[in-house]
Amino acid sequence: MITSMTSFDILEETHQLSQAILSSEVFYHFSECKYKMQQDKQAQQLIKRFVQIKEDYEEVQRFGKYHPNFHETSKIVREVKREIDLNPVISEYKKAEAELEKLLIEISSIIASNVSPHIKVPTGNPYFDQIACGGGCGSGGSCGCK
Repeated sequence: MITSMTSFDILEETHQLSQAILSSEVFYHFSECKYKMQQDKQAQQLIKRFVQIKEDYEEVQRFGKYHPNFHETSKIVREVKREIDLNPVISEYKKAEAELEKLLIEISSIIASNVSPHIKVPTGNPYFDQIACGGGCGSGGSCGCK
């Protein structure tokens, strides 16, 4: 295989790319939101409560609707999940996380397409992705993506 770059050059460019990501505004916003969420007592209490209830829910799920506390536990999980989703600090963190993920998927797609057009990049659920058929949908090109 003929290559135009040495391993050292590839590592150096990889390091530069990672530094560019770490110094990006998207990553800075993500880090800031993560710090705020970690420092927010209400958010941490909600997360801790959700983790405890989720463990109870997983135990109930083993027996499904036949468990005596199935409906009650399911209702509590949905209520706590809604509280978490409505918490402004956690909500902002989730938005920042999604933006960072979008950036990383975009970078991965660019790198993959430059290596080979046949490389599939996992981008999540193609039905809900904003970058519909930007490659990596897994349908083998039948949807028209390249």
